Amino acid sequence: MEQQHLVDAARNGDRDAFRHLVEEHGDAAFRVAYRILGDEAAAEDAVQEAFLNAYRKLASFDGRARFSTWLHRITINQAIDLRRRQRRRFETSSLGGELDPDPTADDPRPDRLLAAKQVGEATRRSLDELTALERTAFVLRHVEGCSIAEIGAVLDLKPSATKQAIFRAVKKLRSALEPWMRIRHEATT
Repeated sequence: MEQQHLVDAARNGDRDAFRHLVEEHGDAAFRVAYRILGDEAAAEDAVQEAFLNAYRKLASFDGRARFSTWLHRITINQAIDLRRRQRRRFETSSLGGELDPDPTADDPRPDRLLAAKQVGEATRRSLDELTALERTAFVLRHVEGCSIAEIGAVLDLKPSATKQAIFRAVKKLRSALEPWMRIRHEATT
């Protein structure tokens, strides 16, 4: 079934059409929620809420953006809201292994394993210190590989504001991780 046909059918109450949309976009929605939240169960909750919200708001989908972009934005907003609630409860989260260095890549010595673990923890702490906008923009750009235009559409930002959010995130991460990179450089020279 064609995408627009599914959206139109779902708007008219066809639950099977909406189920097809969920199946088609579920994996992508989960990936982005997981990257923002760093927890599989929380990401599943965020995606489930996002699809419920999308179903409730399907009549307001005006078709100016692609359905996938509209759904992506709902998912990101839901994940960010959940992350804020988690922070209020003093829970910590991480991105998972996506940005962690591979400790066994070159040298599995205990000191190298410890250093890799410390860099991974520093990376997670640094990501947690980014604003929700910066973290989301960074994840969408450098983990999901989205274009500036796609990120701007999802976050409802102009291209210049999108680039600024990514730039601020990268700058903060570089600053926070610079001591680790200097230690690694000194160890290899």
